[in-house]
Amino acid sequence: MYTDSHAHLTYLTLDNHDHNPKNLLQAMQQAGVSRVMAIMCQLSENDAIRDWVDLAASDDSLPDVGMSVGIHPCQDEQVLAGIGVDELLALDSDKVWAFGETGLDYHWDSNKKAAQKHSFLTHIAASQHAKKPIIVHTRSAYQDTLDTLQAGKCEHGIIHCFTEDYAFAKQALDMGLYISLSGIISFNKSQELRDVAAKLPLDRILIETDSPYLAPVPKRGKDNEPTFVPYVAAVLAKIHNKSVEEIGEITSRNFVNLVNQYKTVI
Repeated sequence: MYTDSHAHLTYLTLDNHDHNPKNLLQAMQQAGVSRVMAIMCQLSENDAIRDWVDLAASDDSLPDVGMSVGIHPCQDEQVLAGIGVDELLALDSDKVWAFGETGLDYHWDSNKKAAQKHSFLTHIAASQHAKKPIIVHTRSAYQDTLDTLQAGKCEHGIIHCFTEDYAFAKQALDMGLYISLSGIISFNKSQELRDVAAKLPLDRILIETDSPYLAPVPKRGKDNEPTFVPYVAAVLAKIHNKSVEEIGEITSRNFVNLVNQYKTVI
């Protein structure tokens, strides 16, 4: 029923699951989470992420696990500046659902803007070549993120862990991107974000955990994990006057529509 559109599975401690990945996947299934996209932040994570993909594929009773290919904007400047389209496409496969996490982060790394922009544009180009969505990270880079998306003619992707205003969301939506909301929307201090979420069209919203970060209320202070994504859905359900099950179905359908935009099936 639920799709976690963004989780760093290889960063999880699995302390609550006897350090066994299969136990987490089974817990996800019990929580109604039928799909998760495992996010890559550096290319060296490829094998570890594919282990999760292969584990899920080995048992039809487990949730579907796909993955992304990409380099986070806070990685080494030389890596960001040197990445090429062919290097990203070399890791593409049927279980690669998107390219990223890429984008711009001037909060932690404002001293390497040129390298971040190069990497961002390279990921956009790879996603366009593969006809798969891009996953966009943006922090303290409001206008440059929008400008780079426009410069790359991006029209197929996700603004991940959205925290910007409605004007930003509207421009992203107009380009054809989807808006993914995380546990931040449940925080007491996030009323402005909830007000923005109320204006978003339901057919363009996704939900995510960004595990192991940003655990939603009532799991604050714990390591986040995909089993918690229904709590994000519950906040959206209240905002949009829907049941949590309806939000789960809507956002899952949105994810499938996005990934399938240029192909028949996931």
